[in-house]
Amino acid sequence: MWLFRNGEFVKQIGLSAAGTLLAGLSAGILWGREAFAAALLSSLFWCIAHLRREIRRFQGMRLLAGQIDELLHGSDIPEFKHFHEGDLEILRDEIYKMTIRLKEQAALLQKEKSSLADALADISHQIRTPLTALNILLERLKSPELDIHARRHLLREAGTLLARIEWLVTALLKMSKLEAGSIALQKETVSLSTFLADALSPFALAMDIHSKTCTVRGAEGISFTGDYAWTLEAVRNVIKNGLEYTPDGGWMTICCEENPLYTELKITDSGPGIPREDLPHLFERFYRGKNAGKDSFGIGLALAQMILSRENAVIQAQNAPEGGGQFRIRFYKTMV
Repeated sequence: MWLFRNGEFVKQIGLSAAGTLLAGLSAGILWGREAFAAALLSSLFWCIAHLRREIRRFQGMRLLAGQIDELLHGSDIPEFKHFHEGDLEILRDEIYKMTIRLKEQAALLQKEKSSLADALADISHQIRTPLTALNILLERLKSPELDIHARRHLLREAGTLLARIEWLVTALLKMSKLEAGSIALQKETVSLSTFLADALSPFALAMDIHSKTCTVRGAEGISFTGDYAWTLEAVRNVIKNGLEYTPDGGWMTICCEENPLYTELKITDSGPGIPREDLPHLFERFYRGKNAGKDSFGIGLALAQMILSRENAVIQAQNAPEGGGQFRIRFYKTMV
């Protein structure tokens, strides 16, 4: 029997037998034969009851060990049996909770592994096109028949392609750091008028060349709480997206509003608007809308949402009543 291969159980049997015999002999010497028999029977009864309890405990431990072994070598969580003993039942509950937690972590790791594989596939696909174009440009630059003007034109194109690759890699690194939680966003009071002036400054030259205008309304005296640099990154991505869809000679407006609950930016462009089928997917990574330009990676809005979601803020996309796309960013003053 497996119990007799258990050293602890055999030791308890020996100690119980020795204790029973010692109790009987002591009672017999002190009080006579009848006391010997009574003490022997009482001790024997106690030993049997104790050993039965120990047998049940060892059986429970053996069952629990088998269930843990099944958990380690199986693909699913076994159904842990309940036990009468308090310590075993507590241990069973703790093991079950640990098992559920490990299962959740394993599922999360598998999800992250799949997401990483998908992201790497998307990155390789996105970078492949500009790299192919760069290789073609380099081959053309090797031609001895090119004059100085043609070479300068090809070099400008190569510089543009390199800038696109650099922006993509930088954006993906920022997203990876945010997802890993390695960046702690700061909380500070930001003046909206100063903030929007900084947000628009990189686009001033391009807007001037293409005769585009941007009007800011209601920003004076309004502020919000957030990380200045990271929020600037998010809002610039939204503005950049709107300007890409604004035709030459078109306009963009940024309307600002503040109330006791939130500070809101409403960014509206004069472009063709957002197709209905694109609205649910605009903030998905690498999603390129129906009217996306050839230089779009489909990552700017995803990064903007990721940043804002970590700042107690939300961003929504819709079509403005007067036409054109519209993004509403709300910085909440209390947790929602």
